[in-house]
Amino acid sequence: MKMKKFINAPETITDEELVGLGLAYPDILDVDGHLVISRDLAGADRVTIVTYGGSGHEPAQAGFVGKGMLDIQAVGDIFAAPNGQLVFDAMKLADKGHGVLLLTLNYAGDQLAGKQAIKLAQKAGLNFRQVVTGEEIQYDPNGEDNKRGLAAAAAAREGKTLDEVAEIAQRYADSMASLTVKSTDATHPQNGMSFGDLGETDLMEIGAGQHGEGGGVRVPMMSSKDTVEHVAGALCKALDLKAGDKTFVMINGCGATTTMEMLVLFKDTVEFLKARDIEVVASMVGEILTVQEAGGFQMNIAKWDDETLRLWNTSCHTPAYSKE
Repeated sequence: MKMKKFINAPETITDEELVGLGLAYPDILDVDGHLVISRDLAGADRVTIVTYGGSGHEPAQAGFVGKGMLDIQAVGDIFAAPNGQLVFDAMKLADKGHGVLLLTLNYAGDQLAGKQAIKLAQKAGLNFRQVVTGEEIQYDPNGEDNKRGLAAAAAAREGKTLDEVAEIAQRYADSMASLTVKSTDATHPQNGMSFGDLGETDLMEIGAGQHGEGGGVRVPMMSSKDTVEHVAGALCKALDLKAGDKTFVMINGCGATTTMEMLVLFKDTVEFLKARDIEVVASMVGEILTVQEAGGFQMNIAKWDDETLRLWNTSCHTPAYSKE
């Protein structure tokens, strides 16, 4: 079947997308080639935050560049990490004399680019810390254990030191867990290749990577409540959640899942946790990190303390998320 996407040329998708992003949000960010730069960075007198990753996952991660969140994202091609030089360039540009926090997702390409950037940063004498997010839990005992990553800026805005900001980011990364449930597959927007054959079945897959990485278990499609029972139950066990704990819950649509479905899933998750006397004190529901038109969702649960909740409630302004 011919791929049906509103594009001009496969080889220029990312370049054109980034131009469009800059034109759409000129009050929030600037775009310089494959660097997306917060306009708030110009006057920053604090620790700054840099991340990087491939395009094709919009709004992540460029959609979260802005006041109160990311300072710069280095953007790679479709589903591909940028090169280490570009990541290092982003770190140099972000440095305001207080240090740079580099956020890395636990994917092979991202890790490699991060290592290259870190070597260049060390050679240049740059003051930085790296935090790697790898919160995806192993659902299938016999499958792969990839610890793939997805979710400090408020702490940086408060004037905390680089070590303090990195410690808060690491503590948050260590206190969260996520699982992906896929119902249909994505297609690669440059070549039309499908990421699997799930869409041709009446099955869903729990625990697989968004790009089709292994580690999932295929089961017949279930209701929202039954799905939440499996997924939230596994996440609660991974986090060792107990009665009285406070949590953050994120339901992230993979690209083709409707808001209606996500809200039902969130409602069932809140009820699942409430029945165990676990409180949901903050949440996000919507498309945060997608893979084109893939069907399914990611559930992310994090155990929060009072400091985390306080930092969450500070203001931010980005293309994908704003809070005053």
